[in-house]
Amino acid sequence: MALVSRIPSSSPTPIQSRNPKPSNLKTVFTVHCVSNSQKASPFTEKHSIERYNRDSWLYNNNQQQQQPTPSCPLPPDQEFVRDYDIGMQIPELRKLLDVLKEKRESENGARKPGPGNVFLVGTGPGDPELLTIKAMRVIENADLLLYDRLVSNDVLDLVGPGARLLYVGKTAGYHSRTQEEIHELLLSFAEAGANVVRLKGGDPLVFGRGGEEMDFLQQQGIEVKVIPGITAASGIAAELGIPLTHRGVANSVKFLTGHSRKGGKDPLFVAENAADPDSTLVVYMGLSTLPSLASKLMFHGLPEDTPTAAIERGTTPQQRIVFAELKDLADEIASQELVSPTLIVIGKVVALSPLWPHPVRETPILVESR
Repeated sequence: MALVSRIPSSSPTPIQSRNPKPSNLKTVFTVHCVSNSQKASPFTEKHSIERYNRDSWLYNNNQQQQQPTPSCPLPPDQEFVRDYDIGMQIPELRKLLDVLKEKRESENGARKPGPGNVFLVGTGPGDPELLTIKAMRVIENADLLLYDRLVSNDVLDLVGPGARLLYVGKTAGYHSRTQEEIHELLLSFAEAGANVVRLKGGDPLVFGRGGEEMDFLQQQGIEVKVIPGITAASGIAAELGIPLTHRGVANSVKFLTGHSRKGGKDPLFVAENAADPDSTLVVYMGLSTLPSLASKLMFHGLPEDTPTAAIERGTTPQQRIVFAELKDLADEIASQELVSPTLIVIGKVVALSPLWPHPVRETPILVESR
């Protein structure tokens, strides 16, 4: 049986902190704060008030006890906050599950109702106008939408008033839900006959773990339909006027993940053939591992003056761009304090962008969008 169905009680179970403090912590859950000197994020940050307003239906059972409000600072035990958050959500999740089951049974009469539909939907890099028509139709008909951090606020504003939203986003050091918990949530509501939409930034099958979710559900007999989205590489490159391939300049394009093993500084995979001057490299999630990646690419023969771009929050009003040669890119990103999500494009095609600075300029340029 799936996760939500396994919960034995409709009231949240008290959770003991792994690091108890002598002070009074009865209002721990009200500690939700995003401290950021940058412009307001276009995405759903882990403890933003926008997230709790959007998902307020999950906390109806606790309105008389503790209503989530923004305050500072966050407690040091992030895992405790996560567990407490999930505990508060359980009653309303179970209630919604029961409502959807009754709805499906009443619609089917004496016939045994089958499972619902699960859609993996890509929402593109952030600009809501890049959504597909099919994605919009599925979003409008959803009973429940499980959304990631990189589904932009502008896209979420398009969700109909009758749908329920549940944040399942992940950031470095804080996962609001584990991948296994997300699998079980999808299964629980699909078994209840719901129209479940899994919203992912970009394309669900490009560094989005959509393949894992699809495989898990199919093994449980649940049909999964995938609605592609414009992946960040395509959407952001187009925004900057960078052709990912160009005859005589780049005859191929490679997508790399910049993720490291266990939070280290080395990217998961950098092959010698990635350092190809006739190819374009696009690095997702590569801020922390870029210094190592750049060094290895140059060691394997990629020229140090290769044009590059780093794009923070691409296609959104908060977009910022750093242009630099490969040897200088990591330092310039640090100097301009770019934050996640930042996409990195490496290759001669970057110089074809109309925003690329004139070759005689020796210093990189930061471009503020809109």
